[in-house]
Amino acid sequence: MTHVAIELPEDIASRLAGQGELSNVTLRALAAQAYRDGQLTHAEVQRVLGFKSRWETDAFLKQAGAYLDYTETDLENDLVSSRQISPS
Repeated sequence: MTHVAIELPEDIASRLAGQGELSNVTLRALAAQAYRDGQLTHAEVQRVLGFKSRWETDAFLKQAGAYLDYTETDLENDLVSSRQISPS
């Protein structure tokens, strides 16, 4: 496990700590942004944050406003794939 240290002015750290344990707040923000940027997958976010289920991870990502980048082209490709494996 890698540990990361950051330095913040005391007044800002105190304000941010009001949202919960500062290291947890920071880790959650990092995971959400990395997911938005495509640096972490859904499964990796779940692993990093220690969530037990996909649903817990989905709820976290939704609350964080980190939505899956799913385009209309992705939908069309999924529909084509679905039709190929579904009986006519």
